[in-house]
Amino acid sequence: MKRWIKITTVLLLLIILFVLRTVWNSGFFTTIEPHFEGKVTEIKGFNGAEDITIDNATGLALISSSSFDENAPNGKIYLLNLKDNVLKPVSLTDSLSLTDFHPHGISLYQPAEGAKQLFVVNHTKAGASIEIFQFTDSSLIHKETIKNDLFISPNDIVGVGERQFYLTNDHDEKKSCWRSKKDLLQVPMGNVCYYDGNKASIVADGFLYANGINMSQDGKKMFVAATTGRKIVIFDRDIATGNLTENSEVPVNGADNIELDESGDLWVGCHPKLLAFLAHAKNHSKLSPSEIVKISLENDKPIVTSVYLNDGTPLSGSSVGAVWRNKLLIGSVYGDRVLMCSWRK
Repeated sequence: MKRWIKITTVLLLLIILFVLRTVWNSGFFTTIEPHFEGKVTEIKGFNGAEDITIDNATGLALISSSSFDENAPNGKIYLLNLKDNVLKPVSLTDSLSLTDFHPHGISLYQPAEGAKQLFVVNHTKAGASIEIFQFTDSSLIHKETIKNDLFISPNDIVGVGERQFYLTNDHDEKKSCWRSKKDLLQVPMGNVCYYDGNKASIVADGFLYANGINMSQDGKKMFVAATTGRKIVIFDRDIATGNLTENSEVPVNGADNIELDESGDLWVGCHPKLLAFLAHAKNHSKLSPSEIVKISLENDKPIVTSVYLNDGTPLSGSSVGAVWRNKLLIGSVYGDRVLMCSWRK
């Protein structure tokens, strides 16, 4: 009898520890003290703005806008010229020949010579694909659709060549009741897939929800966000083979998409309270705090600074923060607006 009491006590303790760990990882105990030292302007006219990337040379921002609800109409890629006094989003995909277009993560690839290319994660009813466009600063020209069995649940992407890219699979299996249970148990199912122009391969795995991905300016480092894992993993990248070797980690609560500024610092959209974000995902009227952090990698020890934080208003569920000069654009998964945050130079 005493033996069963001991076993039961141990099991209860393990369950309590697991629950406490889950609640802690969700940011439940995180204190929200809104802050931003600058001016905030709302730009409406979107149906979600999950990812944003900016051409630093021109100040042109590309915004991926799509509803992830079933049977939703096609999404769009918008253009914002950050040099304009009045910012007005312009759709670049109204005449797109693709009949099923639901963009998610995006990446602007700019070769030393030649045309700029936009890589787009596209979630279609038939499965996920990668769409490659030529970007002419005022239009998008569709060039190619790439599909592969390893593009299982793609979230974000970074282009590294004309047909070469890395993408994150937030899960290594399709949606199912069993996958949801594994999420609840915090089973790491995320990975990074590399497409070398001909074939795809998994080059890193074991992530608790692999999300945003981006590359250093010299191409030698790769940054991958693990949202539930509450960190960004830094990899050394073999440019010749595309292989990744884990280097270090930076703790970041609820990290989503990753963008780089002109100096090479990382800007990360975050969900500081993941339980609130999950509630917001089910019911968009429920608020979820938004945070943008800057990560400076100049020193041996990364410096993480919270630049923007709100309590869910005027924007809930921030997924990306993209910077150009003294302007910060913040997008979210489900919002009808983006925020333009500016500060003095």
